[in-house]
Amino acid sequence: MTNMITFYDFPSKKDGVEAWNPNTWKTRLSLRYKGLPFKTVWVEYPDVESTLKAAGIPPTSQWPDGRPTYTLPAIVDPSTGAALADSLIIAEYLDKTYPGDKPLLIPSGTKALQTAYAEAVRASLGPLFQFLMGRTCETLLNPSSDEYFRRTRKEYMGMDIDALAPQGERVKEEWKNVEAGFGKIATWLKADEFAMGNTVSFADFVVAGFLEWCKNVWGEDSQQWKDVASWHDGRWGKLVRNLEVY
Repeated sequence: MTNMITFYDFPSKKDGVEAWNPNTWKTRLSLRYKGLPFKTVWVEYPDVESTLKAAGIPPTSQWPDGRPTYTLPAIVDPSTGAALADSLIIAEYLDKTYPGDKPLLIPSGTKALQTAYAEAVRASLGPLFQFLMGRTCETLLNPSSDEYFRRTRKEYMGMDIDALAPQGERVKEEWKNVEAGFGKIATWLKADEFAMGNTVSFADFVVAGFLEWCKNVWGEDSQQWKDVASWHDGRWGKLVRNLEVY
């Protein structure tokens, strides 16, 4: 199809892993939920800026020194000429341009709530990053992305990402904090299957993105993934299974 949407995502070196990044997963799921055909262009981290500039996709933020920051996910829609980055902006665009026969990703009047939910999820899952950052480089990133990811994160955080991983007795303590973070999200959802009750929305893809990151870094047979999938009456494993159709 000549008018197929182009979707920019990060590749993986791990066999059997289609995609892994928690942010790009939000857009991948959004496109599939809307039933929109798309083609994926795989972009290594050091090539993101040049690739997006060439496609006419604007930056989403700035580095501490004021330079523009180009990030994925991003899309180009030849049907309209739209060239966008940022998963929430893309979701809004897809709702407006392709209302389709499914509920909106961001139902009318819920943008503020969905934005706050996404930020709250990220904050609640903060303890997760120390377990995943270094492992992401080891298991998923190709050499050029590995070098770029380590170097830029060290510049930003002032420390090597491998130093983030807890050691010794701190492993159990920090793992309990990860469980507590997921538990906090579970209290918001209560008995509801999805963030908006029984209806899938963009908010669910935010959580699912983190879950896909966990599953792909550790592997489905790992104890870490089995732990996460089983927490809170198996809610998180069930969410991934329910969204597998997308």
